[in-house]
Amino acid sequence: MANPEVFATSIPARLDRLPWSRFHWLVVTALGVTWILDGLEVTLVGSLSPAIAGPDGLNLTSTQIGLTGSAYILGAVVGALTFGRLTDRFGRKKLFTATVFVYLLATIATGFSWDFWSFMLFRFLTGAGIGGEYGAVNSAIQELIPARRRGFTDLVINGSFWVGAALGATGSIFLLNAELIDQALGWRLAFIIGGALALIIIYIRRFMPESPRWLMTHGRVEEAEAIIAQIEASVERHTGEKLPPHTELASLRLVRRTSTSWLEILSTLIRRHPKRTALGITLMATQAFCYNAIFFTYALILTEFYDIEPAHIGWFMLPFALGNFMGPLLLGRFFDSWGRKPMITLTYGLAGVLMCVTGWMFSQGLLSAPAQTAAWTVIFFFASAGASAAYLTIGESFPLEVRAITISMFYAFGTLVGGVGGPALFGALIDTGERSQILWGYLLGGGLMILAATVEMKLGIAAERRPLEEVAPPLSLAPEDVP
Repeated sequence: MANPEVFATSIPARLDRLPWSRFHWLVVTALGVTWILDGLEVTLVGSLSPAIAGPDGLNLTSTQIGLTGSAYILGAVVGALTFGRLTDRFGRKKLFTATVFVYLLATIATGFSWDFWSFMLFRFLTGAGIGGEYGAVNSAIQELIPARRRGFTDLVINGSFWVGAALGATGSIFLLNAELIDQALGWRLAFIIGGALALIIIYIRRFMPESPRWLMTHGRVEEAEAIIAQIEASVERHTGEKLPPHTELASLRLVRRTSTSWLEILSTLIRRHPKRTALGITLMATQAFCYNAIFFTYALILTEFYDIEPAHIGWFMLPFALGNFMGPLLLGRFFDSWGRKPMITLTYGLAGVLMCVTGWMFSQGLLSAPAQTAAWTVIFFFASAGASAAYLTIGESFPLEVRAITISMFYAFGTLVGGVGGPALFGALIDTGERSQILWGYLLGGGLMILAATVEMKLGIAAERRPLEEVAPPLSLAPEDVP
């Protein structure tokens, strides 16, 4: 007798066969804009840190600026774990709406900070909103984008962080111009305006559907079928192409279920996929250290060692941001054609070697401010593509039922290890005023990237152009079909 709890569905194959259309542009716009805001946030703090720390700001030391960067990252860790779990339980759509609302309120509140402790608290809450976005947004993107373009699309969306970074750098040029705006107000307006922009995201996301893949693995197959039918009708209408009948597509047999326990999550990570777990932790921790340590304190390097005026820092951030965005944009297609494993190994490895070399040149006083910026631009052209691929790898490596929480857990653990300590460490090294001391930080960052490249070469998986359910079979797969 047939089990009434088992059902067959071709939803994954139907999503993967879709031609690129306005629907996919909606996904890219509504979800990808999150990273633009994140980039805007981080860059504003980086570019405005001298003004925030100065007499017209909150009178903070370099160490305190580093600690506020760590508070932002720590908030992101807490937000990722909290909202990531809720995303797998209650759906992608509900949570990526809630998290951006948290971001909105906290960022505006940052503009009204009155001392070090209030500033650090609001940075923590802002980070919580952004951290919650990582699991909800990355899982939704990967589940809605066709397999053949999943790598490139995911990398470019994650790389769009640097579009926000460029906007933040440009904005800081005007906000730090004493002839245009009172310096005691400029940095505050930056946060208030940035938070208000989140209203646009909330409006656009009203038109986003719930992930049909999430619905099908939670036993809500009728809702999933209705949504995929609407998506197909929209694609046909906007492309003018008639899709072939889906009855001939490959189907999955799944068992209806509503939730996944923590025990099952841990079993999936430790017993079912231990090598993928080790790989994910390594990729996330190493890139988090490098990015957060260097980016949160780059403005301080420019002011302390190159005597760059705070109002001019934005000009140095612009090429840095451009290199970071162009990396995923120009290299992203190779992650789908050449493959994840060789490209991640290459990008992490090159970034690590170049970081060590540049750190040594900085310690010897061989670089001017423009040369230092040019060197970082080249380094992070490769590092940005690799770091974006880390999120892609984690999302692809684990079953759909635990995708959001695993993305969040790896982000949280990697960031806690590599991101929270990084800004504080570099802030303390900068406070010594010794280039030779800062060199040790750069060598540590470069060495970690080289280590990650080695681990990827040994443990990386070939997920390019393959359906998510083939790379990581769902936990709800009918027992007799489990490979």
